[in-house]
Amino acid sequence: MSGAGTRPRTLVLLRHAKADRPAGLADTDRPLTDRGHADAAAAGAWMVNHGYVPDLVLCSPARRTRQTWHSVAVALAGAGSPVVRYERRLYEGSPDELLALIREVEPEFRTVLVIGHNPTISQLSAQLDAGGGEVDSDGLRTCGLAVHQPETDWPDTDTAKLVAAHTARA
Repeated sequence: MSGAGTRPRTLVLLRHAKADRPAGLADTDRPLTDRGHADAAAAGAWMVNHGYVPDLVLCSPARRTRQTWHSVAVALAGAGSPVVRYERRLYEGSPDELLALIREVEPEFRTVLVIGHNPTISQLSAQLDAGGGEVDSDGLRTCGLAVHQPETDWPDTDTAKLVAAHTARA
């Protein structure tokens, strides 16, 4: 990975795309809507166009987050082949637990995509850049992205400046 050490560390937080709420289906099994699939593909295209191609993806194991990742991955095709890890803490965890997960990231990964749920993913974004502007007063919208750049190595990450935000709408 020539030059990887010179790229800034980048943390991309992505709230899953719009999901359906079928009666009788467990929350973890909720699928994306057609618009959700389209929005996730648009989010992936935005990431490629802005140079935020992940080396590592940390994704909640819920169906809607896995489907969000799949649509983002299709849009990333040819731009990179990240390592993907499905992490239960991204479904059940608090912002501090998500931050602990990020602190475990190995140093060779420079751009990390975290796909999770609200309110936790929005709370983590606000916590990382407490002095900066919020993405939106209500947090990340469905398929919203918050791009942060920590100035430290992953294990020492407490803060990370918000450098870009985007809400995908196909």
